[in-house]
Amino acid sequence: DLFYQKDRTKDLDSLRGFPIDVLISPEHLVTKHITRLIENPGALQVLEFSKGLTRLVAIRAMEGGPLVGHELSYLRTHMPRIDTRVAAIFRKDRAIMPQGDTVIEDGDEVFFIAASDHIRSVMSELQPLVKNYKRIFICGGGNIGQRLAHTLENRYQVKLLERNHERCVMLSENLRKTVVLEGNAANKDILLEENIENTDVFCAVTNDDEANIMASLLAKRLGARKVLTLINNPDYVDLIQGGDIDVAISPQQTTIGSLLTHVRRGDVVNVHSLRRGAAEAIEAIAHGDHRSSKVVGKRLDEINLPEGTTIGAIVRRSEVLIAHDHLRVQPDDHVILFLVDKTRIREVEKLFQVGLTFF
Repeated sequence: DLFYQKDRTKDLDSLRGFPIDVLISPEHLVTKHITRLIENPGALQVLEFSKGLTRLVAIRAMEGGPLVGHELSYLRTHMPRIDTRVAAIFRKDRAIMPQGDTVIEDGDEVFFIAASDHIRSVMSELQPLVKNYKRIFICGGGNIGQRLAHTLENRYQVKLLERNHERCVMLSENLRKTVVLEGNAANKDILLEENIENTDVFCAVTNDDEANIMASLLAKRLGARKVLTLINNPDYVDLIQGGDIDVAISPQQTTIGSLLTHVRRGDVVNVHSLRRGAAEAIEAIAHGDHRSSKVVGKRLDEINLPEGTTIGAIVRRSEVLIAHDHLRVQPDDHVILFLVDKTRIREVEKLFQVGLTFF
């Protein structure tokens, strides 16, 4: 059984010991999602696989990035010591399966995979390098706001704005380094008094979509470098992202990957829903041998992948192997795949299901 808990980690802890296989906290997942975006300046989405050894990153290509205007093959020439693979490109919401002669254009949404240590280097090829963030302003002191401040306060200068007086008192008692402020983020004077123009990231994470949107628009207009906005209504996400609001975060889309991990067939250990559910990235374990498996023992260019599916990387024990045609899949490899068309997921699952000859 899966148990979906809307909030309150303490409530989750009290359920341990009951006959529930998996406990899912959207608050925890949303906090991790926002934290990764802050740790990787310029990213639209950052997804971890194999316990953080490798990451899939979405980034908006911008003029000034060395790779923009060049073919993908230029990347290997320009960065011979960095191994990476572009899994997909979305241009005006149209998916492009990348080839060596594919030219990156300004405005492209590029999904690439690399070892975690190389992410920053690859990002610098697609847009002018963004300086690391220092000052974080959180609007909303609810469960997500509190958790986010607690996660960030030892590495960043964090301010948290909450309008409920009793909640402010509780937050100030429980947060060690965060500056807790009482007030309304829609108040221009408060934001100016707190030097919003020097803020690197403004995070609006109240449970009111309209309040989050208005506070974010105001903060951006007043000079905040980057604005992250929590949007509970999925119909709003596509409407607002990419304008004054840099990244719209949907709790539903952030959470659905954890749910999908437990309903996918085959030995799928990780699933991430991408682009508001249109695409998926999965991590599957290869089992069996060359007789019982459709992938074990085969070179990557010999695997009959469904249309719109690419293999981005293989994690073999603790080694990250970026996908190249000559690479052969071995038993127990963790294979990371990107699916532009999620309707082909059943075909991918069948690839990783072991045949009857495997004992």
